[in-house]
Amino acid sequence: MEVRVLFFGVLKDLVGQAADSLSLPEHASLGDVLAHYEARIPRLRSLSSSLAMSINQEYAGLESRLHPGDEIALLPPVSGGSGDAASQGVNCAKVTRERIDTPAFLARIKRPADGAVVVFEGIVRDNSRGRRTLFLDYEAYEEMALKQMNALIERALSQFRIREIAMVHRIGRLQIGETSVLIVVASAHRAAAFEACRWLIDTLKQTVPIWKKEYFEDGAVWATGEPFPPEIANVEGSRSGKPASK
Repeated sequence: MEVRVLFFGVLKDLVGQAADSLSLPEHASLGDVLAHYEARIPRLRSLSSSLAMSINQEYAGLESRLHPGDEIALLPPVSGGSGDAASQGVNCAKVTRERIDTPAFLARIKRPADGAVVVFEGIVRDNSRGRRTLFLDYEAYEEMALKQMNALIERALSQFRIREIAMVHRIGRLQIGETSVLIVVASAHRAAAFEACRWLIDTLKQTVPIWKKEYFEDGAVWATGEPFPPEIANVEGSRSGKPASK
């Protein structure tokens, strides 16, 4: 059977391509896919324990069985995250290449019954690890990122006493001082809004497939992401004993 394999962030540079078509035997698993690329690119073995993988835009373990036409993605730790969300209904998520208009989101989300609206903006700063940053490039597995962002909104609404959430992440090239991610939470009470906003950004940076590449005067590197949560990391998955054939 044939499957499509996608690579993002540092893996795209390591493999030398963004996508590949892979021929696998019947009943192959995600572990077979990983074993194939580890055999083809030995350097990948040093990164495997920190990766996550997905099938058709859903996180999955190495033991998960594959089917013809599946879309597989190898996902390094994330580093954060259609239509104009500021003009959509409540509880909206968006991945965009346009500048983020924070006042427009605030005007859209506020209601007379709200006692608090908490805003988090992630800003591109001019330095990283003691080096002067020139600009950043953000890359996303866009369809999956939107699914994960909407899932975070649903979880936050069920866990915290809040009314509405807007979450938008920009991709593409960002200059110093520009907003890369915006989260707005509206609630009757400030404590719930603060707690939900903090939980949303912390969880987004661990689970939403968005990566950033930092450009300096003397080169560029993919930012080291935070580890995936144990429930989606491949550390706990099982491996196939031999690589699949292409």
